[in-house]
Formats: sequence, structure tokens, C-alpha cells
Amino acid sequence: MKATMKFYLALCLLLAASLITGEVKAQTLKEDPDLDKKVEKFLEEHAGQWYNMNVPTRDGKLLYDLIIQGNYKSALEIGTSTGHSGIYIAWALSKTGGKLITIDINESSHNTALQNFKEAGLSDYIDARLVDAHTLVKELEGPFDFVFSDADKNWYKNYFMDIDPKLIVGGCYTTHNIRDGNSGGRRSGGGSQEYLEYIKSLDNYESTLNSAGGGVLISYKRAE
Repeated sequence: MKATMKFYLALCLLLAASLITGEVKAQTLKEDPDLDKKVEKFLEEHAGQWYNMNVPTRDGKLLYDLIIQGNYKSALEIGTSTGHSGIYIAWALSKTGGKLITIDINESSHNTALQNFKEAGLSDYIDARLVDAHTLVKELEGPFDFVFSDADKNWYKNYFMDIDPKLIVGGCYTTHNIRDGNSGGRRSGGGSQEYLEYIKSLDNYESTLNSAGGGVLISYKRAE
């Protein structure tokens, strides 16, 4: 009986601690209703227009939620396209007090993204760079606590290996367009399946695959 009471007491304390942690985290978020309205209006007006290698809305919302939940502040995006994912990432960072570095090699996409970021009211939270990610990712100092990789699929492993030492423990590394070919679904192309197997083999990462949208691999760094 005593053991049972101790168990329930411990459970209650754990739940209380979780609620307090959630409240503290919520209190640290910066609220800006005017910015929220501006971003929401922009996304509404451009719904269904995000072609050109952008993420679906479902995945954009997932990235937003991951950043808010983790209270991440230093984010890197590899593959800007015209900015759909970057808008969701930067919108979340506007609440956590963070900033996004986003990289793309295509000048036309880069310029369109800059305009989209400006119209959405998020330019202050984004450092958009027109550069070859193969080179810059190696040179970035970090540290980062959130990464979204959505560039050339056959380079996924290289990007990960370059960034891994710069990702803090507790950080989140997300990768787009990943499908698990061993689960009976559509196979990943361009080396993505090999990349998935590599990530799953790492003992210091805990990974889950969200297949609700375009396939987002969510990997949390648990140790060095």
C-alpha cells in the first residue's frame, strides 16, 4: 500500500513539474499579435501557390510546432526555395527570440524568397544567403539548435556530417522528403533511403519519421 502511495505521489509531482515547465516555456514566448496577423494574411493570400520545391503547408506547420516546443533560437535551413518553410521557421523564431540562416544557390528563388519574407513581415528574423551550401555549411560556426535540410538529396549525409558537431545536445535536425522504403510505402529516391538508414544507426540520435506531409525525419541529438 505504501509503495502504491509513493508511486502516485511521484506521478503527481512529475505531472506538476511538467505543467510548471510548460507554463514557464509559454511565458518566455514573445507575443506579437500584429505580426501574427500579417503572417497569417500573407499565408492565406498565397495558399496553393507554393510550387518550386517548397514544403506543403502541413510540413511548414510541423516545423513551426517543433521550434515552439523546443524553444529553439538558432536555426539553419539548407534549401530556401522561395521561402515557404522559412516563413514558418522564422515565424516561430520571432516568438522564441531567435533567428534563421537560410541558404540557396538559385538566384531567382533567393530573390523571390527575400520578397516573400519582406511581405510576411519576417525579414528581421532571417539571414538569407545566396551561396553554394556544399561550401557554406562546412564554414558556418554555429552552434545551432534547429536544422531543416531540404536541398540536394544525394548530399543529405554530407550536410548532416558537417553540421552534427555544431548542433547542440538537445537540438533537433529535420530532413525533408524522407520515406521509409522498408515499411512497404513509396521508396525514397536520390540516396534518401541510405541516409535514413545512416541516421537510424546513430546511437546518440533519437529519430522519428513524420509521413503526414512530404516526409519529415525528426532527429533529436541526445548526446555527443
